[in-house]
Amino acid sequence: MERKITQKLKDWKEYSNGKTALLVAGARRVGKSYIVEEFAKNEYDDYLLIDFSKATGEVKDIFIHYSDDLETFFTMLQGYFQKNLPRRKSVVIFDEVQLFPPARQMIKHLVADGRYDYIETGSLISLREKTKDILIPSEEREIEMYPMDFEEFLTALGAEQTYESMRYFYDENKPLGQALHRKLMTLFRQYIIVGGMPQAVKTFIETKNFKEVDKIKRDILNLYRGDIRKHGGKEAVRIERVFDMIPSQLSGTNKRFMFAAISDDARYREYENALFWLQDAKLVNICHNTTEPSVGLAARMDISAFKCFLCDTGLLISQTFSEKDLAREEIYKKLLFDKLDFNNGLTMENVVAQILVASGCDLYYYSEVEDRMEIDFLLTKGRLTSRKNILPIEVKSGKKLAASSLKKYREKFRNHVDESFILYDGDLKEKDGINYLPLYMAAFIGD
Repeated sequence: MERKITQKLKDWKEYSNGKTALLVAGARRVGKSYIVEEFAKNEYDDYLLIDFSKATGEVKDIFIHYSDDLETFFTMLQGYFQKNLPRRKSVVIFDEVQLFPPARQMIKHLVADGRYDYIETGSLISLREKTKDILIPSEEREIEMYPMDFEEFLTALGAEQTYESMRYFYDENKPLGQALHRKLMTLFRQYIIVGGMPQAVKTFIETKNFKEVDKIKRDILNLYRGDIRKHGGKEAVRIERVFDMIPSQLSGTNKRFMFAAISDDARYREYENALFWLQDAKLVNICHNTTEPSVGLAARMDISAFKCFLCDTGLLISQTFSEKDLAREEIYKKLLFDKLDFNNGLTMENVVAQILVASGCDLYYYSEVEDRMEIDFLLTKGRLTSRKNILPIEVKSGKKLAASSLKKYREKFRNHVDESFILYDGDLKEKDGINYLPLYMAAFIGD
């Protein structure tokens, strides 16, 4: 499967030229190991992959006992793996490096040695439990990998031309027309149901069976819960509570995460570490409330007021419905054709958050109880000007397209607002100075 991150890997290889190591971070099962190994096969004469989830004690002993003697270190390592790596034409991959911190600490000396390139992959890598006893190498550059976005999903399905057509109509600011729009909305709903986990997408392509896809997604959710219980330490119970509460929290009217739903006396300060853990593991996307929507959105952030989205909307679908419900084929048909009587807002806002994060955006929202005003997402323009740099976005999941909050916001903060957007299930249009975009075009705002 083609992934956009491959180009980032190529850029790093060209500009780094051995001066830095690359750390590819992301949630488990987003395809880090696969894409890095494919990159190594295609861009180097040879490579060595050390998977620390499977590494033997003998391999780990090489790192422990010979870290100060690199000649012996490489002799032992290549002898064990039966490799003879050509210098400056090979890459060494530390897969799941968070499971063996001494390897990560060696990066400084390995990069200085200069004979090979180095790529690390990791999940849960920034947890204090995994870094407190090591020195994080300054030679390390990090990029994040996310579940497949809608463009990658279409490419996997062989529908690249459909995406290119969508981009053309966005750039030209023209409606797509009923036939193309209907086709894209059907594909987009498939993306929402399947999600962007490569194994789920692969299963969908091979079987076209949503029930088989659901089995894969539930396996991934169970894997995440296992990680929480294994690595969460004393916070494990709180972490799992927050994780399991995400669907019900997103089903609320304002979607703000309410700790009172966990227990009457629950407070943010008690669950702060649990939220940090889930963010570090890349399992959630947090959207913070900003109290003053100007250029520095982070400068006026209320950390205790936030929305918590799951990293992948396909996983959210499986988390929301019981396995028994999704075993019935009619549930999928209703989801696919938007005929199911449930709160579509939870999936639509989650998928927009997912798309914006994959586009490199930080997530913020704005809310005023007194004026009954809430803007789902606020972005800052990529190129800042002297004024009007904020892009407010509302997400509509139903047929009601009332824009009262957006109009109030535009009037109150007119000195800061650039373009305004409503994402909905209709065709592209402009009305009263507001851009109405199909939901599948969310990534273009992020661009």
